Amino acid sequence: MRWNNLTRPSEFVLMGLSSRPEDQMPLFALFLAIYLVILMGNLIIILVIYSDNRLQTPMYFFLRVLSFVDICYTTVTIPKMLTNFLSEAKTILYTECLTQMYFFVSFGTVDSYLLGVMAIDRYVAINYPFHYITIMSYKFCGILLVIAFIIPFLHSLLHVLLVNRLTFCASNIIRLFFCDVNPLLELSCSSTFVNEIVIKTEGLCVIMTPFTCIIISYLRIFITVLKIPSAAGKYKAFSTCGSHLTVVILFYGSASFIYFNPIPSYTVKDRVAILFYTILIPMLNPFIYSLRNKDMKRGLGKLLVKIKSQ
Repeated sequence: MRWNNLTRPSEFVLMGLSSRPEDQMPLFALFLAIYLVILMGNLIIILVIYSDNRLQTPMYFFLRVLSFVDICYTTVTIPKMLTNFLSEAKTILYTECLTQMYFFVSFGTVDSYLLGVMAIDRYVAINYPFHYITIMSYKFCGILLVIAFIIPFLHSLLHVLLVNRLTFCASNIIRLFFCDVNPLLELSCSSTFVNEIVIKTEGLCVIMTPFTCIIISYLRIFITVLKIPSAAGKYKAFSTCGSHLTVVILFYGSASFIYFNPIPSYTVKDRVAILFYTILIPMLNPFIYSLRNKDMKRGLGKLLVKIKSQ
C-alpha cells in the first residue's frame, strides 16, 4: 500500500466479486458476455430508432438517448472489472478512481432523469393526445435533455470535489468492483460530516426530483385511464407505459435497496442488488423496450430485412 504525503493513497484495491483465483476466469467470461450483450442490445435500439421514420417521435428520441447513456454507464465500470479479473493486483489509481466515480454517478443520475423525462412524455401523450406534438416540441425536448445532463454532471462534480478533500490513512481496500461515494467515505480518516450533509440534502433533492416527476405523471395517467369507458381503451393506454414502468420499478427498486440500506455490509444480497442496478438493468432495457413494444418489433424487423437485402 503506497501513500502520497501520508494522507492520500496513490491507488485503491478493488475487492471485486470474489477473491478466489479459480473464480476469476469464469467471472471474466460471464461479464464479458454480459457487456457484449449490453453493447449490442443498446446499439440495436439506437439503429432501429434511427432507421425507422415512424419512430422519429419524442418518446423514441429519449429512448435512443437512454440506450446511449446505458452504454456509457456500463463502460465506466465493466472494462476495469474485466481487467481486474485477469490481474492479481486489482488496483485502481486514485485519480482513476475519482474519474470513475464522477462518470458513474453522472450517468447513473442521467438515467434517472431520462426516466423522469420519459414519464412526462407519456403523461402528455395520454392526457393531451391532440396537443402532444405541440407540447413535446423540438425546443421543449431539447430543454428537457439539457436539464437531464447538466444537473447530474454538476451533482457528480460536487461530490467528487468533496471526496477529494478527504484524507485516507487507514485501509485502501474498496469492497466493491468500482469506485463509489459511500465506499470511499468509509475509508476516510477525516471528518465526512460535510459529505454526509450534502448527500442527505442536495443529493436527496437531485435524486427525488425525477422520481417525483414519475410519481406525479403516473398518478395523473392512472386517473385519466380509469375514466376511459372501454377495457380495450384502458389496455391500449396502459400498454404505451408498460415498458417504461417496468424499467422504472427495476431501476428505483434496486437503487433504493442499495442506497437506503443503513449498514452497507456488502453481503451476497447487497452485491446482487448492486450488480442488478449497475449492470443487469442496462442489459435488460433493450429486451424490455423491444419485446413489449409493437413499434420497436416492427422497426427491428424492417432493419433485419434491410440488412439481409444488402
